Amino acid sequence: MTVESVRPEPSETPEPPARPGAPAPSGTAALREPPLAGGALPLLGHGLRLVRDPLAFMSGLREHGDIVRLRLGPKTVYAVTTPALTGALALSPDFSIDGPLWESLEGLLGKEGVATANGPRHRRQRRTIQPAFRLDAIPGYGPVMEEEAHALTGRWKPGGTVDCTSESFRVAVRIAARCLLRGDYMDERAERLSTDLAIVFRGMYRRMVVPLGPLYRLPFPANREFNRALADLHLLVDEIVAERRASGQKPDDLLTALLEAKDDNGDPIGEQEIHDQVVALLTPGSETVASTIMWLLQVLAEHPEHAAKVRTEVESVTGGRPVGWEHVRALTHTNNVVVEAMRLRPAVWILTRRAVTDTALGGYRIPAGADIVYSPYAIQRDGRSYARHLDFDPDRWLPERAGDVPKYAMSPFSVGNRKCPSDHFSMTQLSLITAAVSAKYRFERAGGSDDTTRVGITLRPQNLLLRPLPW
Repeated sequence: MTVESVRPEPSETPEPPARPGAPAPSGTAALREPPLAGGALPLLGHGLRLVRDPLAFMSGLREHGDIVRLRLGPKTVYAVTTPALTGALALSPDFSIDGPLWESLEGLLGKEGVATANGPRHRRQRRTIQPAFRLDAIPGYGPVMEEEAHALTGRWKPGGTVDCTSESFRVAVRIAARCLLRGDYMDERAERLSTDLAIVFRGMYRRMVVPLGPLYRLPFPANREFNRALADLHLLVDEIVAERRASGQKPDDLLTALLEAKDDNGDPIGEQEIHDQVVALLTPGSETVASTIMWLLQVLAEHPEHAAKVRTEVESVTGGRPVGWEHVRALTHTNNVVVEAMRLRPAVWILTRRAVTDTALGGYRIPAGADIVYSPYAIQRDGRSYARHLDFDPDRWLPERAGDVPKYAMSPFSVGNRKCPSDHFSMTQLSLITAAVSAKYRFERAGGSDDTTRVGITLRPQNLLLRPLPW
């Protein structure tokens, strides 16, 4: 499987399917009410189970139906459990980007950035940022990606201990900042972002699954820590924008495009929208890419046979020279390792939508205003879609086998007009980093390492510590 083969089609506004995501017919009596999942508790509903073991809970919902009802506090939420219906959900205009996940993220992302906007604002914003992520833009970022990937391995001391959390965030933030904002940002900012994101995303997940409202405003230590981290994230973005304005420079990058963008009336976009756009580009992207790098490092340590195969492939493709972005397309096994790691350990494991009208999905009635949730983690690890579904098997993405995977059972960058615009950008840096570290080192777990899964709005290892060793 190539880098592109796991991506959705590039069309921004595909036609939605006629079924099963079509609006409810006039005779809605034939539509069914989704079954209620078992195990709900008074007041909390299913929220406590989502907090205690969310991955197992979401993975078990398909046993109860293609769509099931959940209770999160006083709210009823509809959980979609099959690949076909998650695809229909993403492509249907009857469902918008909204719901508990996005409401919890608004404190970080704001309401005016591309991640949370809907309708005409979202289409305008996509037009502004899309050129920065086109496939033909990647060569311009290649040298930066190479430099940062090799600097990552150069910082590591053979036989020493690597803190994979801080190192993964550092490389992800530096690549994003240097490529998209053309800023030469110091490691201290990457460290701030890493620390703040860990606190903020964990707190937002709690607020999503256990909606206790006013209790989160009380001056408890966890709430104070959350508020401090959130304020520092926004301060960091303000610093970046202010430095660019003060410099008077206009490099050909995404920040310049935002500072010169016009709204639908031809006027400059507002300061809040610029702020929210930079937040949306720096924070969720850095969190998801960094989380994926951590899982890739964990995979290389856990599966040394694949690490060795990546190293052999890199040497064959490069002829022993340092790996570069121009080699990525030819690194078939390396790319497949990245894809399989994203399948088993997706950074984004839960997503929500909201019904904008009375509609139907899979023959079930979905009322206007209803919140819908689905889990890429559960979808991508489902034994109905994958043979040996829990095995790490990069070869399942070879052309002769990839066709066995049902449509929408692997959509790491989503589909339709909400497709992640940075899919090419992200896959290139992930494959390049995997190739660079594997060419130089093999890995063993260091003392005190904990690679169990830390569940927040994203997934990543709790505290992955590895020892890089020369081949």
